[in-house]
Amino acid sequence: MLVARNGDRLTAVAQDLMVRGALAVDTWVMDLDDTAAHAEMLAAAAERLGRIDVALVAHGVLVNQAAAEQHFDTAAAILHTNFISAVSLLTWLGNYLQAQHSGTLAVISSVAGDRGRKSNYVYGASKGALNIFLEGLRNRIDRDGVQVLTIKPGFVATPMTAHVPQNALFASPLQVGRGIVKAVDGRKDVVYLPWFWTLIMFLVRAVPSRLFKKMNM
Repeated sequence: MLVARNGDRLTAVAQDLMVRGALAVDTWVMDLDDTAAHAEMLAAAAERLGRIDVALVAHGVLVNQAAAEQHFDTAAAILHTNFISAVSLLTWLGNYLQAQHSGTLAVISSVAGDRGRKSNYVYGASKGALNIFLEGLRNRIDRDGVQVLTIKPGFVATPMTAHVPQNALFASPLQVGRGIVKAVDGRKDVVYLPWFWTLIMFLVRAVPSRLFKKMNM
């Protein structure tokens, strides 16, 4: 079952999946910022599917940092979409999977959540908060047989990053998608995609704050 706000694109993806061999694809059109409508959609998904085995939370926004610095409403909108709406989905799904003692919650976060940088700290804050929420949720329901996977991609060539000049650090959606499947199958807790971001972010986190605050990142 696919959920997205653009009905035409949702239909196109569903049709593509059927061509590729999916036995059935259901769709639900909604804006996930509308947290009041989450429970209805998730309950319908559980009913239509019979049960939920894997849920991939993969929505978010990357808004101009300068605008977020100057206008609280812009910052609040980023936090609502990237964090609050995700928490709404994950609370329902976490309880559902805990009750059935099985399943996987796979959530796309970002390497930006590992450390605050002046170039995108509002976006990074939303992802950092999400990372901590997922860590706590994992600590709570892993013992009930539920996998909680935090996915931390670097730059990915998608419409969200179309305005960013591409370089060697960019990955394709296919590359990241394969990494997600591998991490789900391997029952990982956290995965950096592509793999080299594990090393990059280790080094970024290792820089002392007294030096980091003077860096241009």
